[in-house]
Amino acid sequence: MPGMTTFPMLHWHDGTTTRSARWRSGNDLPPPARVCKADDNMTADAAFRLASEGTALLWQGDFHNARQLLQAMARRVDAGPRRARRAAALPADALQRFNAHRQAQSQRARTLGMLLIPITADYTIPLRRAPDVQLACEQAWGLADGTDAVVSLRELQGLIGAFEWRRKGVPVPALHASIHPHYGVFAPVRGEYVELVANAPLPPTTLAFDIGTGTGVLAAVLATRGVAQVVATDLDARAVACAQDNLHRLGLDGRVSVVSVDLFPPGRADLVVCNPPWLPARPSSALERAVYDPDSRMLRGFLSGLTEHLRPDGEGWLILSDLAEHLGLRRRAELLDLIASCHLKVVGRIDIRPSHPRVSDHADALHAARAAEVTSLWRLKISGPP
Repeated sequence: MPGMTTFPMLHWHDGTTTRSARWRSGNDLPPPARVCKADDNMTADAAFRLASEGTALLWQGDFHNARQLLQAMARRVDAGPRRARRAAALPADALQRFNAHRQAQSQRARTLGMLLIPITADYTIPLRRAPDVQLACEQAWGLADGTDAVVSLRELQGLIGAFEWRRKGVPVPALHASIHPHYGVFAPVRGEYVELVANAPLPPTTLAFDIGTGTGVLAAVLATRGVAQVVATDLDARAVACAQDNLHRLGLDGRVSVVSVDLFPPGRADLVVCNPPWLPARPSSALERAVYDPDSRMLRGFLSGLTEHLRPDGEGWLILSDLAEHLGLRRRAELLDLIASCHLKVVGRIDIRPSHPRVSDHADALHAARAAEVTSLWRLKISGPP
């Protein structure tokens, strides 16, 4: 019927009957074509074999047993040569190594995503010892629409984890407070880019733009540093709602406005800040869009539009990791050429090294690139007429 909402459906056989339920995938993956029922009697070896062959397992047993089965499947995915030996066996070329790593991670996610959990029309899990996920589902999917659904256990665990992140918050030392990320919005767990914005010399500023605000953390930092008015932008509806929520929690919603727009709001500002995705590659999930940006679309859009949105003596702050350079995805010369071609000049750069655990993980396939990574705040000014 016209006007009806359509969504993908998962179909499976229950004896002689074909059953269906709504297929939920935050990554917009299609529903599996082959589905079999599984319960507490299924061995981890059998589950791993079926999942590796592309057959989804619709769980009918104890919820805690499903979690243990998923852990056992993960061990089998990761079995064989030890991580260090696997990393050493990857291609020596940085770009080939990165592509091989991404392919392996994608295959791992597909295999582990084959263990499925039913969700009733009111967001309950009809399994023994199942947790209460109603609030977590409402935050991620909206109010229940009266439709039974199926979701991968791995994605459900991510949804529950996101609910806890939002409830507890992520401490941000620069704010002396916590930021509460919503489901599908990248959490500021890597604090070096926040530290850069918190400590960089602030030019005379009455109005600042924060482009691609996400959780609103950088807009909040600018406001707490004394910027009278900040306009934060994002095209993603979840991010807009998340930023508004965080700014309200911090008591800054009177000084920071959040607008839904692609990149820039109207007008010009004294300071325009952008922390675009750092890697020019295709994301494999909605959350990865904060890290991966095909063909550096956001980076290019920010630089090419900056002269039209900066006041004559204003500064643009580009926060960017050089991880892409160490992975062979972008050369430093390309970045500098792009800046110059957009009638901009570099008037300063502040560097910081990351401190996350992967930096010291020698078994990580991308350890060499991560160990060399530097995150920079590039201070840009207009170099001439556009």
